Amino acid sequence: MAASPQNPAASAPRRKVSRHRGEGQWAAGHFTPLNGNEQFKKDDDGLNVRTRIETIYSKRGFDSIDPNDLRGRMRWWGLYTQRRPGIDGGKTAVLEPEELDDRYFMLRVRIDGGALTTQQLRVIGEVSQEFARGTADITDRQNVQYHWIRIEDVPEIWQRLEAVGLSTVTACGDTPRVMIASPVAGIAEDEIIDATPALEEMKRRVLNNPAYSNLPRKFKTAISGSPLLDVVHEINDVAFVGVRHPEHGPGFDVWVGGGLSTNPKLGVRLGAWVPIEDVPDVYEGVISIFRDYGYRRLRNRARLKFLVADWGAEKFRQVLEDEYLGGRKLVDGPAPEQPVQQWRDHIGVHRQQDGRFYVGFAPRVGRVDGATLTKIADLAEAHGSGRVRTTVEQKMIVLDVEQDRVESLVEGLEALDLTARPSTFRRGTMACTGIEFCKLAIVETKQRGSTLIDELERRLPDFDEPLTINLNGCPNACARIQVADIGLKGQLVLDDEGRQVEGYQVHLGGALGLEAGFGRKVRGLKVTADELPDYIERVLTRFTAERTEGERFAAWTARASEEALS
Repeated sequence: MAASPQNPAASAPRRKVSRHRGEGQWAAGHFTPLNGNEQFKKDDDGLNVRTRIETIYSKRGFDSIDPNDLRGRMRWWGLYTQRRPGIDGGKTAVLEPEELDDRYFMLRVRIDGGALTTQQLRVIGEVSQEFARGTADITDRQNVQYHWIRIEDVPEIWQRLEAVGLSTVTACGDTPRVMIASPVAGIAEDEIIDATPALEEMKRRVLNNPAYSNLPRKFKTAISGSPLLDVVHEINDVAFVGVRHPEHGPGFDVWVGGGLSTNPKLGVRLGAWVPIEDVPDVYEGVISIFRDYGYRRLRNRARLKFLVADWGAEKFRQVLEDEYLGGRKLVDGPAPEQPVQQWRDHIGVHRQQDGRFYVGFAPRVGRVDGATLTKIADLAEAHGSGRVRTTVEQKMIVLDVEQDRVESLVEGLEALDLTARPSTFRRGTMACTGIEFCKLAIVETKQRGSTLIDELERRLPDFDEPLTINLNGCPNACARIQVADIGLKGQLVLDDEGRQVEGYQVHLGGALGLEAGFGRKVRGLKVTADELPDYIERVLTRFTAERTEGERFAAWTARASEEALS
């Protein structure tokens, strides 16, 4: 179905080459690189940088790294330079890349579907302690991210991870990123369909495959057969959502073109029902459309969401069927049903299909460390489990626990400050990496999110409504600010004395799953970091006083006055 990036025309439909630049679409005959990123990808496939890391850079050190590898191709193996310490947020958009770069790296371990054995989790923890100064953050795409990685140590880290079946391949870059999936696939009692076989075949086809290693930009995938809609399918480039067809039974509804960042768009349904055995073909077709028709001229229009917005769902489906599925017509199908609950994170104790239980628990804003991860592995094994999961809410799950061991496991997790019975604020607060390590960030996030949890628990101990509070260090929305009940976009603001300080623009009432939509921005509403607890306490107190019976926070914010939200 697909050709390598070195010969893209082999798979692109034959068309008359336009005389104008167009959008840089290969399928329209526009193969000339139109920006620096497209040039370095044409010069050498990002997958090839691994050999240079192993044979040159790890032996000669940081200064030997070619700039196009350092800030480009090394991402194909999960490596980004991290932010040099001491650079404040006001300089983020001013300094040149080499001025922001530290001599250390973030390294992202891809964990497709969040699926880990306790052996793998223990190795992740050991690598963290030996090579990453103990860092190991759980992301909202089920990955684990290290910091403080030296280029000299990367080959040894890869060897350790790959020995237990883990990888960093295409964890970053213009590639198929980690495939998020229900963390309780094949486990939960209420599951519509187990997506695991499709996920494994999708991985087999595209990972480490030069046919898909030069996409216009990153490509995000989600698949889940859970009725909880637990993989934020609306904001992925492609998503497969479990549904029951009235005639054909369980299968998947197909969504395309979702994404956030500075131009947020919710994905659209193709209106097609796909049986599990056909999911890999459809997936490969969608990713091939992106490769061949995606916009490569401008980086800020290179995501699939812009192509989908221009084409519409009907044309996208037609091209998929006619040009990438060999004329095979997809079956029309139903939309997924609305989930019956707002929480979709699998926190707490839940019965499995086999009669055992799984236990979901909440780290603070995804921040853990290597020592804690090894202790989680030990604790899980001591309670009969050899399997753990990460979730898209920066949470974790221990699987396969016998009923008489559940309470002991919960107590053991509590001793590690990992609660299976979290407050609303512990459960619902998420934060991106922030200025501590991220070169794009303007403000701090992780510690501020943790402190905010403590403060809100102290001030509002009885507040128990589902609520999400998402902190992001910049406008790029890695922490999904536009679809949170309270989304906080980091920026510099002026305090009461006219000083420039860290603060946030506020988005209110965003949601996924239940009446999905983007949050409301109140005109002129910006909050300093120091004012954040006061502001959230004030808004939640008003919500509690004004809400109607059963009204969700998002619904209240849609009707509330600007005064009530300020």
